[in-house]
Amino acid sequence: MKRRKITKLVGAALSDWPAVALVGPRQCGKTTLARALSSTYFDLEQNEDRVRVDAGWDEITSGRHLVVFDEAQSWPELFPRLRGAIDGDRKRTGRFLLTGSVSPALMRDVGESLAGRLAVVEMSPFLAAELTPAERKRHWLCGGFPDGGVLEPRRFPDWQRSYLALLVGRDLPTWGMSGRPRQTERLLHMLALSHGQIWNASRIGQSMGTSYHTVNAHVEFLEGAFLLRRLLPYHGNLGKRLVKSPKLYLRDSGLLHAILGVGDQNALWLQPWVGASWEGYVLESILSFLATTGRHPQAHYLRTSDGQEIDIVLDLDRERWAIGSKLTTSPSPGEVSRLEQTAKLVGATRVALVCRKNIGGPPQRTLIADLDHLLAALDGGRTRAGRGLP
Repeated sequence: MKRRKITKLVGAALSDWPAVALVGPRQCGKTTLARALSSTYFDLEQNEDRVRVDAGWDEITSGRHLVVFDEAQSWPELFPRLRGAIDGDRKRTGRFLLTGSVSPALMRDVGESLAGRLAVVEMSPFLAAELTPAERKRHWLCGGFPDGGVLEPRRFPDWQRSYLALLVGRDLPTWGMSGRPRQTERLLHMLALSHGQIWNASRIGQSMGTSYHTVNAHVEFLEGAFLLRRLLPYHGNLGKRLVKSPKLYLRDSGLLHAILGVGDQNALWLQPWVGASWEGYVLESILSFLATTGRHPQAHYLRTSDGQEIDIVLDLDRERWAIGSKLTTSPSPGEVSRLEQTAKLVGATRVALVCRKNIGGPPQRTLIADLDHLLAALDGGRTRAGRGLP
């Protein structure tokens, strides 16, 4: 089993809270991590395990070992019972680890029953830093799902297609997303085509023959299932007209590429949207990495009516970062200069341009670096920059 960076954060949460919810997309590695932490394990998608929990509840909850309830959203009856068990011994921590493939925002029972009793830790698929150099070179193409090709190349993109078929045909309807599977497949394809673009629900709704209200409701649900990330626009008094609609990204680059019919690195380079794919990969890598350290900074993008743009405006540890991304090994001086000038609009204290080669860092005015070195800088130097990112 590969060491996951989120493990330390889960352990810290268990030492402070009676219960911890480990949430993230289906098949990102939650079960593997949970089972490594405890052998007292119940898969709540299996009726036999529900029966075992129901019959042995008092014995299970009174034991001194960590109890894992996997895919807890499958059995809502669990949450009020957990509340009673926790309230019976509020000072005892590290009792229950719940895993879930939908966010607590979609699991109303969590909020209603376990408020103030449970910490939430979000887990992503593999980060590049968790992989070998050879695996890291496949990470952007294949995405981070353990079974999706990043570890075994032959699995991509067939695994992603099977994953999406199961998600659309079984999981999303079970979790409460309305709409027919074929309609959801079409929506996902249109979202993939809109990856990294300004979100326009009305345009998508017209194409699908439905209202923008319905489209937005589906997008909100897909966010809660950890498939999409919404990047909000920067709002400030800059003396310029600003774009005020969010951008949408598919969070896993492997799913994006599979949906759009890309099966290998050579084909990816030929796509007109390859730059948007890289931009989304950089965004997700940054936010997922920071989440493993317990930090969830505010992130926005900036676009003005006269074409000035910053891919990511990030408020982190009393610094404001202006981060651009370019799919190149040698960004031009003009690209760097434009980013520096636009960064002044938002009062950025740090400026970085992420490309495919580490060119330089401090004392340069702007950090021009590969993703590895940027993450090390965002982490205050605590993370040692590696080699071999795609």
